[in-house]
Amino acid sequence: MYSSSNPEGYDQEYSDEKHIFAEDTTNSTGIPVSSDSQEYDDSSSSRPAVFHVQSRVRGPWSSGLCDCFMDKKTCCVTFWCPCITFGQIAEIVDKGSTSCGANGALYALICCVICCPSLYSCFYRSKMRQQYLLRERPCGDCLVHCFCEQCALCQEHRELKTRGFDMTIGWHGNVEQRSRGVTAAMKAPEKEAGMSR
Repeated sequence: MYSSSNPEGYDQEYSDEKHIFAEDTTNSTGIPVSSDSQEYDDSSSSRPAVFHVQSRVRGPWSSGLCDCFMDKKTCCVTFWCPCITFGQIAEIVDKGSTSCGANGALYALICCVICCPSLYSCFYRSKMRQQYLLRERPCGDCLVHCFCEQCALCQEHRELKTRGFDMTIGWHGNVEQRSRGVTAAMKAPEKEAGMSR
């Protein structure tokens, strides 16, 4: 504590403390301020922050609805037995939570009972479009499946193949294949043995 006989010493010490606080370039709000000005207009911080969220743009399909002959094998399988193609699509879209066989059997059962499997398959087209941000083209999902069931299934199958899925091994096979690829890429190359005579 300073005595009243030395007021200059007290003022000197107090001015040094003010100088130390002035060098701190952030105030209690964490907003940088210049050391020249001790005043800060806090009126802008009372306004609520506005965040602009960009809408995710939907992209086109990799092939058209009527491009069935781009993959002749899938086209033939889908024409004669669409339940196989649908089962493969559903397993990938469901990320392995349902099997190809179960989905294909349900599709065949619906086809035999009410002769309208498009009521079931159109939901998977919608789900797939949501996952991969695809446009609803050329018309609504239910209409596409109602009038062009085989073409729609072929298009969805081609889309998943274009995105790198091997449709014959299912979801779990694709996951395992990709994890093996990542593990092989991360594995350090072994040092070659030196030359010996």
